[in-house]
Amino acid sequence: MKLYHSSNVSVIKPDTYHSRDFLDFGKGFYLTSMHEQAVRYAQRFLRRQKEAWLNSYEFEFQSSDWKILKFDSYDKGWLDFVAKCRAGNDDTDFDLIIGGVANDRVILTLDRYFEGELSENETLGLLKYEKPNIQYCIRSQAMLDNCLTHIESKRL
Repeated sequence: MKLYHSSNVSVIKPDTYHSRDFLDFGKGFYLTSMHEQAVRYAQRFLRRQKEAWLNSYEFEFQSSDWKILKFDSYDKGWLDFVAKCRAGNDDTDFDLIIGGVANDRVILTLDRYFEGELSENETLGLLKYEKPNIQYCIRSQAMLDNCLTHIESKRL
């Protein structure tokens, strides 16, 4: 499958070491299968007067070879996992996590939840109306090296 990664640099050989901490699914290399979503995300670099690059990859793997966690909706499992990762309390060893992006609307709801303004039930009630934009977080260098092949990098 073809996946995209937006950055302020061309990323030919991705790694997990340059990832920021406290992201939705923890430290890893984040991608999306949605071209429009990747282009939209790249716009944030241009707004900051930086270069914007759209990196494309082919991602092929056998699920039986890797430890994978998948979330199909913004549910309690997703909310609990994102909360742990954003707090730096994730101790899992998944190679790949697939699930919804905390986009602008979702992040506002999450911020209200993390600040104690919304209860878990209120948060889940608001999130159930959101259609997840799927992201792929590859958290192991072995999976990056063995399953992800760079196709091209385009400067936007």
